[in-house]
Amino acid sequence: MAEQRRSGEDGAAAPEHFLVVFPGYHRSWAAWIVQCLESHGHRATQQRWDPPREVSLEDSLGDLLLSSGRVLLVLNDWFFELGPRAAGEWNDVLRGFVAAHAERFAAVNLTNRPLLPATAVLEPASLWGLSEEAAEERLLSRLGLERRRSPKVLPNRARYPETRCEIWGEVPRRNPRFTGRDDLLTDLHQRLADAERGAAACTLLGMSGIGKTQLAAEYAHRFSTDYDMVWWVNSDDRNIQRDRLGELAVELGLRIGSEPGERIRAVRHALRRGEPHANWLLIFDGWDDIESVNAMLPQGTGHTLVTSRNRAWSEHTDVLEVSAFLRAESTGYLMRRAPHITASEADEVAAEFGDVPLPLVQAASWLGESRMEAPEYLRMVRERKLSTVDEPATGEGFPQSSMTSWSILLNRLRNSQPQAIDVLGLCTAFAPGRIPLGLIRAYPQADLPEDMRWMAADLPAWTRALDTLVNYSVLTRETRGPAGVEMGPHQESVHMHRLVHDIVSKLISEENRAAHRGAVPSLLAEADPGNPLDSRNWPRYAELLPHLEPSGALASTRPRVQETVLNCLRYCFRSGEYKGGLDLAQRIRGHWSRTMDPLAQPVLDLTTQESNILRASGRFREAYELDRGVHEKLQAAEQPDALGELKTKGAMASSLRHLGRYEEAYELQQEVLDGNTRLLGPDEISTLVAQNNLGVSLRLLGRYAEAYEQDLETLARRESVLRARHISTLNSASAVAHDLRLLGRYRDALAKQEPAVRLHVQVLGPQHPQTLEARSRLAMCYRREGGHTQDVGPLMASLMDQLAQVHGREHYRTLAFITNYGNYLREHGDLSQARELIDEAEAGYRALLGPAHPVATGMVCNTGLVMQAAGERAEAMSMFESAMAGLTATLGPDHPWVLGCALNAASARNFNGRISDAVDLSRDTLRRARHSLGEEHPLTLSCQVALSADLRAAREQEEAGKLEEDGLLSLTRTLGAQHPHTISARQRTRPYWDFEPYLG
Repeated sequence: MAEQRRSGEDGAAAPEHFLVVFPGYHRSWAAWIVQCLESHGHRATQQRWDPPREVSLEDSLGDLLLSSGRVLLVLNDWFFELGPRAAGEWNDVLRGFVAAHAERFAAVNLTNRPLLPATAVLEPASLWGLSEEAAEERLLSRLGLERRRSPKVLPNRARYPETRCEIWGEVPRRNPRFTGRDDLLTDLHQRLADAERGAAACTLLGMSGIGKTQLAAEYAHRFSTDYDMVWWVNSDDRNIQRDRLGELAVELGLRIGSEPGERIRAVRHALRRGEPHANWLLIFDGWDDIESVNAMLPQGTGHTLVTSRNRAWSEHTDVLEVSAFLRAESTGYLMRRAPHITASEADEVAAEFGDVPLPLVQAASWLGESRMEAPEYLRMVRERKLSTVDEPATGEGFPQSSMTSWSILLNRLRNSQPQAIDVLGLCTAFAPGRIPLGLIRAYPQADLPEDMRWMAADLPAWTRALDTLVNYSVLTRETRGPAGVEMGPHQESVHMHRLVHDIVSKLISEENRAAHRGAVPSLLAEADPGNPLDSRNWPRYAELLPHLEPSGALASTRPRVQETVLNCLRYCFRSGEYKGGLDLAQRIRGHWSRTMDPLAQPVLDLTTQESNILRASGRFREAYELDRGVHEKLQAAEQPDALGELKTKGAMASSLRHLGRYEEAYELQQEVLDGNTRLLGPDEISTLVAQNNLGVSLRLLGRYAEAYEQDLETLARRESVLRARHISTLNSASAVAHDLRLLGRYRDALAKQEPAVRLHVQVLGPQHPQTLEARSRLAMCYRREGGHTQDVGPLMASLMDQLAQVHGREHYRTLAFITNYGNYLREHGDLSQARELIDEAEAGYRALLGPAHPVATGMVCNTGLVMQAAGERAEAMSMFESAMAGLTATLGPDHPWVLGCALNAASARNFNGRISDAVDLSRDTLRRARHSLGEEHPLTLSCQVALSADLRAAREQEEAGKLEEDGLLSLTRTLGAQHPHTISARQRTRPYWDFEPYLG
């Protein structure tokens, strides 16, 4: 150990210089060490070190001593594989040259594995497994340096390498055998660092097997200390890419739902702002289809890295060509994996495979595992003829010798480890990429062919086969689980490169592939949790989804598999993945229409789910026509299907409600409820759904008291049959609160909605579409109840943004809340933004529903309120009169929406000097409101206060005074003396009614 160095002022060591020497693999450690030394007043220089094999170690180490000060070597077992060189050569130089200059050398050790014996001369200080503070203390102690009492604060402080950045998103495990590419990585890092702010994106471009993914993963690990967030996005498949990028929204704490499109918009917005993390790295691996680049590629304060084969990326990002290994990299890698071959033999093998990394990995694995001599291996590669299989058409200049090499490997495995071939065949029946191979261990009861049953029954054989394939670099393990928790075989997943998948699929016999292709759908069915309504099961459905088509599950005729396919579709609907769900539905229909009767039960269930997704997407007319077509087929069928007809009628009723045909929807829904009750009983799930939907129909018809009674009964039955935390029960609880609010029982509604929202958040999460709807209703409870005025504005603004992120601004649920927030802003004096939001919502509803739809008509009333508040009284009156006439024609004169429009129209007549007309309309409106809503409903009392104002204007003071007094007493009794409605009436502020759009 070096003696303690002399101290300077403040007890700090006098400045020294250190040359920190590291293999590129440990750049982050070198950066931290340099920073540590500089913070304590010393100078330090980093030097990446990979001495060429042709230069003696003594000369290379001697060159390091040309620097001033001491040389600090950053060691692990990888350090001594540089070159690579024989262990004897390292031991000799450590015992000789290094020992002779021991005062100039020092070392730290980053591994707990044994180092070469002669390393003892360096007295390396072990930093393995230490906290940052302990590592700093040990580093300074080894170098004989004193800790400053007040270390210098350096700009751009590097993170301690053992501390992972705050968000680390499924970056592949670091490859401990990663070789070379140091110059390429440095170039990439420099390009991203030097790029114009907001546009730091670079694409690693090259053919399959060239090592782009490994390079991107190594970049993420090597430069992780530069970033607060690193997120990996598998981009081979568009849907997987969208799901994966959307998952980042949850990690960022964004208040959004589960629909990928809206999550993606939210993520890109957060990245652009640099909140909550400004230093981020996004890696899109295998992004070849760049059609969606403008909607997906982020911009902002961080860096984006893409790997691709598509040269069109040069139009969108900086491009860095990834070519084959340098020959020294190839030979170095081969000699490390197969130490028995010579440098010249390694050179010959590298030349045979064109220095392309993927076949070199396989060759190195082969040579290392088999211990075959290189000349014999090369002879087999060159002489082997592939006459029984077709070549995979890569079209990328991939070496033909690679095909031969793979063929040799598979033939050897057939003889020495045939069970590994079985596992390979199983893998080819899944999609490439991540394969949940542990399913076969998790579900031994699956209907497996006899020659595959060993996989489920013989764990040692399974482990040996899998280990063999991993050792030969055919597969990589991707066991996922909590940190530090070892997963069992049933939870294991593997990764198969798509090119390997393609080659192996060609080389595995058709008989083998067919057997496994028949087994995988059964495994997927066994892995089906069976309940896509439960959000806890969604990760499993997301895992199964990519494998449905490659495995042949979509074409399966087995009922259990078909049910799994439908459950995956139900998952798409429940999780809000509407676009992917519609695509899946169309693919399912394409397969099933060739083998199944259009009225077979699975096809009817498919139609139900497709219809649900169409409605959820706002495509109401398409959903109605789809269901109507099926209904006509059912009616014309020779064999009656009463339940099928009821289910289809229920779907048609839902579409009719959304299309504004409320009376038709109610009558059809009543028929569905009666039929389900008669055939299935009151507690069957289908009956409860019909009962719930009848409540929706009553609500849309303005029959709020009946809707409340209906929803109360549905809630009680669902709590009994499904329990309180079921997603449908939660929906019923929210529906009851909605009814209470529409009945004017604002305090009761709030008391019911608050616990309903808490349960929604606990069970479904805060961003689930149903939770967001419940939270939106809670915001309206706060607004109507009147006791939370100060908090409602920011809450509504936040919810509006979240709904827009989940559904898009054009979606009907978002438009509804845009309207409600616009009304709130108008009420609180922000006319400019209110007008902007109301105009946006009105235009959105007209485009979605058409101008004659009741909701589109009702929106005119809100536009009139904005105009009236802005002093445009004549224009406002025209709006109110138009809305009242339109809604009267479609809903009848007694519907609450019509009464609200009439209240506003009477107000406008008064403001425009038409006092007598105002009195007549107000008197008629009050009469109808008392009949429809009751004497003490807030809207009825608003009509009463409005009539008193019109009577005062007509100089009928006695009647006006009596109506006003009675109205104030009723408002005080029902809402409270301090409620805004009561205060406004007391101050003789003219009441108004804002339209709250609702589609059901």
